[in-house]
Order: sequence, then C-alpha cells, then structure tokens
Amino acid sequence: MKIGIDGSRAFLKQRTGVEEYSYQVIKKLRDRLKEHRVILYLRSYQEVDFSLPANWRIRRIHCPRLWTQVGLSLEMFLRPVDVLFVPAHTAPFFHPKKTVVTVHGLEYEIMPEAYSPFERVYMRFSIKNSCRWARKIICVSKNTKRDIMNLYEVPEEKINIVYEGYEDRTKDFDLAGGVEIDKLKPYLLFVGRLEKRKNILGIIEAFDLFKKKTGFMHKLVLGGKFGYGEEEIKARIEQSEYKKDIILFGFVKDARKWQLYKNAQIFLFPTLYEGFGLPILEAQSQGVPVITSNTSSLPEVAGNSAFLVDPTEPKFIADAMIALTQDEKMAKEMIKKGYENIRRFSWKNCADLIATVLTE
Repeated sequence: MKIGIDGSRAFLKQRTGVEEYSYQVIKKLRDRLKEHRVILYLRSYQEVDFSLPANWRIRRIHCPRLWTQVGLSLEMFLRPVDVLFVPAHTAPFFHPKKTVVTVHGLEYEIMPEAYSPFERVYMRFSIKNSCRWARKIICVSKNTKRDIMNLYEVPEEKINIVYEGYEDRTKDFDLAGGVEIDKLKPYLLFVGRLEKRKNILGIIEAFDLFKKKTGFMHKLVLGGKFGYGEEEIKARIEQSEYKKDIILFGFVKDARKWQLYKNAQIFLFPTLYEGFGLPILEAQSQGVPVITSNTSSLPEVAGNSAFLVDPTEPKFIADAMIALTQDEKMAKEMIKKGYENIRRFSWKNCADLIATVLTE
C-alpha cells in the first residue's frame, strides 16, 4: 500500500496545537507504517528532524501560495497514492478516494465573532469540503464529533474518535528556569495563541479581580503569539490597574515553555471553545493545578482533575484563582488528580489508532 501524508504543518519552526499534533502523530506513525511505502509531503523549505524508515520518502512541493489546493492537489492528480492522510483538517481538491482527515474543531462556527471574515469563509470552505471528500474523518474529541455531525451533517459511520496524546519531553530540557523566570514568581500562566477565542480578555479581567480581592504579588504571564483581536487585547492590558504585573512573553520555544509550566503556581486555560486542549495535559504533567472551562471538549479532557469554570464569567475565574492560591490542600489534590489524568493519553496510542484507520 502506498500512503501519502501531508507533513506541511508538522515541520513549521513555530508549532502550536494543530502543528504539534501533526508532528507527534507523524513521528509515532513511523513504527506502525514502517512496512508500507509512505510519501511525506513537505513545503520546499522544510526539513524533517528525525530519522525515517527505509521505505519512507520525502517529496517537497514548491508552491508559495495555496500549497494544499494547488501544490498538493496537482501532486495527487499527477502521482496519486492509495491513501492520503491529512492531519490538519484541509484536504486537497484533487485527492484519492481513500482520504483520511483529522478535524480538530469547528470553533469558527460556534463563535464566529472571534475570527476575521476571511478566516471564517476559508475555514468553512476547506473543512466542510474536507468532511465531504474524506472516506474517514478522525475527530480529536466526542465534542468535535457532535459538532461536525450536527453542523455539517456528517454520517456517524465516517467518524473515528481518536484523542490527542501526551509525551513527557522534559528530560530534554533544563527546567530550572533561571534568573529571568525566578523574578516572575509567583505567577499565573497562560500558554497559547493570544486571541479572543482563547478568552484572553476574560483572563485579564479575572486577574484584575484576583489582585483587587487578595492584594497578592502574583503576576500574569501570557506566553504566545498574538492572533485575531490583538489590538483589543493590548488596549485592555493598558487599561488594567495591574498592567505592570501582566507579562507578554511572545512565542515560547519548547525549553522555555516547559520552564514556564514547571515554575507556575496555576495554569489558566478558561478558553471559550476548544477542539481538544493539549496545554491542560502539559501543565498537569509538571505538577501545576489547572483552571479550565466547563464547555466544549475541555471537561472531556480534564475530567475531575481541573477546576472547571464558566469562561464567560471573569468573577468565577477569579474565585478559582483565589481558591487555589489560598487552599494548599485543594491545590495538592488537584495536582495529584492531574498526574492521574495524563495517563489516559499518549501519542503512541493516538498514532496506533490512526494507523489502523489508514491500513483498513
């Protein structure tokens, strides 16, 4: 069997959620697909930073714009494969009958106000058509499965639920943090894209309430690049009475990300909507209690191991912050439950289930 894999998102220099998923799944598929002929499609400038099985091949496609719909489509038209796997929800217009697509979430449909008009139109076109074209769809949560069935009328028999994974990579890094991070302590942490969908405005509002009620010295560390709503978020920070305690870290590379997790007192992830929520597992693996939302897939991922709040109510987020900073017993119990929770997830299991779908 000849299997094609879209690796265009996996080998970007700055990976966030979907890119990290693509990278980890491809890396773990090496063992399960080592007996098959695999073509890994990359952009012209991308490099693979791990070894590949002998019968895997890299094919670079030079197409500066519309890489998927022009470059990968032409490749599928001229040199088709038996099965195409797209780990990042956008299948090419020309594709084999046996195409498998991972859909990570329909956030742009659930809360369109958090996206630009162009993003909404493009994502609806690409993901809705991908669901229609694909022979099989992999959803990263039960919540995402419900969404694509209800909003796009996808038949249930096309869908496989395969949770994302978690792998402890901290052994590769020095987690001490250094003087720079020591100066931040104590701090509350968010890691992810700084955009409206991630509820950054609500987090800042909750932090203001937390500081007013407690008078604590905590800082709020926001790690990530800006996304949609950047100007509004920056303006809200400027309005904050505690703006000197709000630290913008920018995009954080792996080593710094794990250092920030390790040294945080609380991890904040009360986002408005998520297809999965990988940062919850990353924070729990470092012994950090988590505050997250009681909506979308987040209760599915966190279970009873996190403090679940209504993300639209900054007061509730602030109350959770206060509870976890003042009640040491509660915080320790949540840390213990977090360690237990991450055992449910692994990239190996994720890749094994995807390989089964591809080879069936």
